[in-house]
Amino acid sequence: MKKIQTIFLQIVIVAIGIVALAIMIRFPLTEGRAVNLNLFHIYADPFILYGYAVSIAFFVALYQAFRLLGYIGQNKVFSLNSVRALRTIKYCAIIVSASIVMAVLFIMTSHNTDDDPAGFIAMGIVTTFISIVIATVAAMFERILQSVVDKNL
Repeated sequence: MKKIQTIFLQIVIVAIGIVALAIMIRFPLTEGRAVNLNLFHIYADPFILYGYAVSIAFFVALYQAFRLLGYIGQNKVFSLNSVRALRTIKYCAIIVSASIVMAVLFIMTSHNTDDDPAGFIAMGIVTTFISIVIATVAAMFERILQSVVDKNL
C-alpha cells in the first residue's frame, strides 16, 4: 500500500473519531426527554453514562486501527504488533456488540408502555451486526498474519 493511501485512511479514522465524539457530546442535549434538563442531569443519566463507558472500547479500536495503518505504511504489516492490534480490535468489537445487546435487552424489558422502542432496537441490531462483522474480519486477518509471522520466526 502506498504511503499516501495509508495516510488518507488514517485521516478517515481520525475523522470518524471526531464525528463520533461530537455526536456523543451533542446528542444528549437534543434527545427528547433531556430537552428540559440542565447539563448535570443530562450527563448524569445512567444510560448516557453507559454509552460513554462502552465508547471507550470503540475509541480503543479506532486507535488500534490507526496504529495498524501506521505499521502498514512502514511495511511492518507482518509483525507481532500488527497481530496484537488486530486482536485488540477483535476484542473491542466483541465488547461493543455485547454491550449493545445488553442495552437493547434493557430497553426491551424496561421501556415505558407508551414508548415504542422499535427504532432503538433496529439500530441496536444493525450496529451489533456491524460489530460482529468487524470482529470476524479482524479475527480472520489476525489468523492469517499470525500464521505468516509464525512461519517467519
